[in-house]
Amino acid sequence: MNRQEAWEILNEYTKNPSLIKHALGVEAAMRCYAAKSGQDEELWGVVGLLHDFDYERWPEESDHTSRGAEVLRERGVDEEIIGAMMSHAEWNQEEYPLDSPLRKTLYAVDELTGFIIAVALVRPTRLEGMKAKSVRKKMKDKAFARAVDRTAIQRGADLLGIDLGEHIGNCIEALRPIADKLELTP
Repeated sequence: MNRQEAWEILNEYTKNPSLIKHALGVEAAMRCYAAKSGQDEELWGVVGLLHDFDYERWPEESDHTSRGAEVLRERGVDEEIIGAMMSHAEWNQEEYPLDSPLRKTLYAVDELTGFIIAVALVRPTRLEGMKAKSVRKKMKDKAFARAVDRTAIQRGADLLGIDLGEHIGNCIEALRPIADKLELTP
């Protein structure tokens, strides 16, 4: 599967602009980490685009990812992509463990990119000049973006074997080139 095919599936199933931006953010972070680790940037980017493509239609835990996996299997999508998508949801991790760099990275960037975007939205300069320190400060404010699982963000950095500050910095840098697509330019 290539990016264009993934983009078409995403847009077929997802109409909410915020969910599209989230997918773009996760794609950018996945491509960044693929490049840093010598992995397949196209594959990792496709996984980032598709990881939540089914969420708008099937947001319930019992359906999210499993219904999407059905759709992707019907379209002949590679099991590596489907398995990675399944693994990012904690309720699937017994059957689809975080046992590969691809799966670990998807888990690690999913919550964090959403949180970084939320932080950027309340800053006058958006992503411009954003530092990991300011994101960490917002993480301590439990009232800010309260739906974001801070434990998952830390677990993601731990899975990657890097410091949380470095992980945040990597994700900020990954998002900057697509700031216009995320509507995060000052």
